[in-house]
Amino acid sequence: MDYSIIVKKAWEGYDASKTIRLIEDISAMVSTNHVYRITFDDDDIIIAKLSYFGKFEHFKEDHRIIQTLANNLLYPFENLLARSLLKNNRVYIYHYKHGKTDAWVVFYNPTRILNRLPRRLDDNQIKKLGQQVGKFHKACSRVKNVLPKSSKTLRTDISSLMHQLETNEKQFGTAMQADFLKYHCDTFMKNRSKYNMSSFEIIPVFIDWNIGNFSVTPALELYSRWDYDWFRMSYRVLDFYFFSRVVSDVGDRTVFSYVINTMMEDRFILFVKEYHKINPLTADEIRFMKEAYRFFILNYVIKDGKHFFSEQYAEKLQAEAFNVYLPSVDRDFDAEKIIEALKLK
Repeated sequence: MDYSIIVKKAWEGYDASKTIRLIEDISAMVSTNHVYRITFDDDDIIIAKLSYFGKFEHFKEDHRIIQTLANNLLYPFENLLARSLLKNNRVYIYHYKHGKTDAWVVFYNPTRILNRLPRRLDDNQIKKLGQQVGKFHKACSRVKNVLPKSSKTLRTDISSLMHQLETNEKQFGTAMQADFLKYHCDTFMKNRSKYNMSSFEIIPVFIDWNIGNFSVTPALELYSRWDYDWFRMSYRVLDFYFFSRVVSDVGDRTVFSYVINTMMEDRFILFVKEYHKINPLTADEIRFMKEAYRFFILNYVIKDGKHFFSEQYAEKLQAEAFNVYLPSVDRDFDAEKIIEALKLK
């Protein structure tokens, strides 16, 4: 259907006195989410995001947490996050339900963008990024106690996948593939206690970091961040796999895969070393990077892939999850290499 009709209805519910002149679809076409640039008769511009992936309640919850985070982050991150438009002092989210269509819309102030990082980073850029992420995670940690509560946890998401595997395993392929997924879900659950996860701090994490969704200053400091598809309150380690892709030797790609090997590159170890100087990691957190990756593949590629990624990407990534990603988790990631580099015990 023409989703711009829903966007118009959403705006009418927000402020019908302001007339829309133009709605442009500026979506990246990788996910099922739609992003629009809205221009008004008076030349004002805002951004609208329409989603029908996941649950409305989770979408609303996430955006309220992000808005509070954006308002409470202190210098130098006080203007880092794109802010949603408020109505009656709350994030305005329009929920459209008609027939089989269930979608929701949120509006953002346009984000100021300075410099994008290059597709392939040099050593100095990697070091600066490691330091900046360390500082950003620290800043997020300082405000974690004033953020609204979140209902999502890694355990609830994996439990949901396990329930789906028990009730309708055919949706995941053959019986052998379903058993393979059950094995990885069980392994994830067992390793949660093995790595002392109860000691890990829970902070806001954005998970999906790529050179297309944040910008930096000329001095390579984080300047702006937008696009909140996989935001959650969880462990900082969930962010690291995506940073390993940003700093990888192969660099950013238009046609992408989610191989684990980027976390074994010397370039990623350089990033982690710089991060560790600012915001020290524990050996158990390094060991848990493997489980964070396993969770990402199970939850975002397998469980939600068909709903989130566009069809061609979903099929490609899910096939690779069975053939490449999941078989590589316990085989190709060596936490001890990073632990040794950080001189941890």
